[in-house]
Amino acid sequence: MKIVRTKEAIPMELFLLADPEVDNILGYLHNALVYVAKVKEEVVGGYILQATGHDLYELKNIAVATAVQNKGLGTRLLNHVIEVVKELDGKYLEVGTGTFGYQLSFYQRAGFRVDRVDKDFFLLNYNEAIFENGIQHKDMLRLLLKL
Repeated sequence: MKIVRTKEAIPMELFLLADPEVDNILGYLHNALVYVAKVKEEVVGGYILQATGHDLYELKNIAVATAVQNKGLGTRLLNHVIEVVKELDGKYLEVGTGTFGYQLSFYQRAGFRVDRVDKDFFLLNYNEAIFENGIQHKDMLRLLLKL
């Protein structure tokens, strides 16, 4: 598997796995770096990274194709993000996620810590309710990793 920066058409179906709103994804592509993970020539994962301050970067989206989930690819992608941010002289990496669920523990295992809460984020920014394990996501946790 190789992870490469792409300027081609982004794999929207892949990124919709992590963010179900096309308009949201299109909105944060401005000035973003897009990387994809390929096995042979098939895209199996990717992420969208955006500079949001002098030494602050935000991981806007990270996704792994359903067929290859739970095989460590997400962790490899996240480690790649961290290395890219370090190469760009970033000191902090931020990510927003729900207040519960797999994604929260995924980021916490990598060393991210809760920085703040965006109350009602999912209620205000999504046309349809987002549920996980029968619970509706309402607030977004903003997590921060000091590099």
